[in-house]
Amino acid sequence: MPTIARRAPILAVLLSLSAGLFSTPSRGEEAAAAPPAPRIQMAILLDTSNSMDGLINQARSQLWKIVNQFATATRHGRQPRLEVALFEYGKSSLPASEGHIQLIVPLTEDLDKVSEELFRLQTNGCDEYCGQVIARAAEQLAWSTAAGDLKCIFIAGNEPFTQGSVAFQDACRAAIAKDITVSTIFCGPHQEGIETMWAEGAKLADGSYMSIDQDRAVPEVPTPHDAELARLSAELNKTYAAYGTDQQRETALLRQAAQDANAATAAPAAAAQRAATKASRLYSNAGWDLVDACQQGRLKLEDLKDDQLPEDLRKMSLQERREYIDKMAQQRKELQQQIAELSQQRDQYVAAELKKQNAQPGDSLDAAIVDTVRTQGENKQYTFK
Repeated sequence: MPTIARRAPILAVLLSLSAGLFSTPSRGEEAAAAPPAPRIQMAILLDTSNSMDGLINQARSQLWKIVNQFATATRHGRQPRLEVALFEYGKSSLPASEGHIQLIVPLTEDLDKVSEELFRLQTNGCDEYCGQVIARAAEQLAWSTAAGDLKCIFIAGNEPFTQGSVAFQDACRAAIAKDITVSTIFCGPHQEGIETMWAEGAKLADGSYMSIDQDRAVPEVPTPHDAELARLSAELNKTYAAYGTDQQRETALLRQAAQDANAATAAPAAAAQRAATKASRLYSNAGWDLVDACQQGRLKLEDLKDDQLPEDLRKMSLQERREYIDKMAQQRKELQQQIAELSQQRDQYVAAELKKQNAQPGDSLDAAIVDTVRTQGENKQYTFK
């Protein structure tokens, strides 16, 4: 029969195991144990040669509409993050040694930065090397390796898909080998895109082939909610507290206001769609905003030096700073709720007006991207409202 001395180590082990099974983890331990949120990663490759001004204008005015389609996405009950990257290709002012290709924005959650760069794009003519820009996007961007993340490349243009020294077949196969789909958007007649191999490129990388009219004017429906959405969007900006150097803080806040103005200039609907994005979880600015950064656990207030804070916060104690951040977070939540409710009313109004006009869904950039991402997302068990 075992002695008490021999039993003691066994009892200690059992007690230790039971304590681990039934103890309550701390909030920090829960955060560490929680799996990372799923991600939707989307690289947009735009032809910026002479004939593509209409395509660029569609991208500018429809960015927020595209983003809003993903705000309701979930995978196994969890809400994904959205990261967007932007390339341009086919512009003669870009170095020939680089294939007339430029990475403008790497994969980022900073949607204001994406919008800013879209409004900076200019076109001029050159050869368009589709295979080379696809290969660059697949190799250069920081793609996730998680099986459940959705990774997709969208390339839009209007010249034969076969141009350039990099075979599109090789580039597309290399992309899908990394679980990155390649969907092609031909700016012109559907049959011409098939004949110039745009459809074949999508087929090789499990993507979709689509054709659009890049010069198509998307119907605008003014609504009685637009002015109030613009006002609420401006009020929302007041809840942001930029951190970093003086220049970083100023740049971030000016960029936010500038993209409000850019959306309003592009189209009334774009301004309303941007307001809806700013009210959604996808509008994440933890890289420069104290409220987002603290709520997401990206930084601690006590780790920042006084000169990295807005001037108003420098005079406060640490506790006062925390109270200020909590106050801004609450104000933001209330404003976002108002915007979300008003945006829903606006959507209903627009749908009713388009029905009266018997307007048909158009062959525009936003429809091509949204339909494809939804289809590919469903294949990876994402659901969309």
